[in-house]
Amino acid sequence: MTTPLRLDRLRQFIERLAQLHQQPLGEAARLDNAAQLLAELVGRDDWLAEEYSRPHPEHYQQYLLHVDSAQRFSIVSFVWGPGQVTPIHDHRVWGLIGMLRGAEINQRYLLDGQGVPRPEGDAERLTAGQVAKLSERDGDIHQVSNAFNDRVSISIHVYGGNIGAVKRAVYGESGAVKPFISGYSNTQLPNIWDLSKEV
Repeated sequence: MTTPLRLDRLRQFIERLAQLHQQPLGEAARLDNAAQLLAELVGRDDWLAEEYSRPHPEHYQQYLLHVDSAQRFSIVSFVWGPGQVTPIHDHRVWGLIGMLRGAEINQRYLLDGQGVPRPEGDAERLTAGQVAKLSERDGDIHQVSNAFNDRVSISIHVYGGNIGAVKRAVYGESGAVKPFISGYSNTQLPNIWDLSKEV
């Protein structure tokens, strides 16, 4: 017998995040509070459905779990196959990374005078339960990779907008900037609001 998923954890997270967006907070305070909520969510690994935790053999997956009806925030699961890595990229909205399973490496970058991305400080290793914050104000250019070459890692990301539709950029080592819109790996949203299955 399989243990039923605790979808109430994700629902409560969404509800609390929506309530947080109704408060008159600045971005820094909103990020701090949202990071605490995300830490609670990723502190338990019993709620993410299997279909949103499947890796792809060639590239990472970005599964949309929820987007706010006013597009104030979105929640995605990033599934990293062994050794997979993003290009150096930006977000243009605030963001949070919460590790659910495994570990990932988060390397921040700053653009030099010629627009070439240069590492900013040491790479940060995130392990299960940890949360990192990204903000346009503090610099949101980074590269993320699975910390493992032999297993899958999964992180939950929260963004201050519908991240799959945000016009963003990838930064090359020569200073080339390539616009992109990420989209999502899934074509259907999870139905976390069907409470009939839990009665």
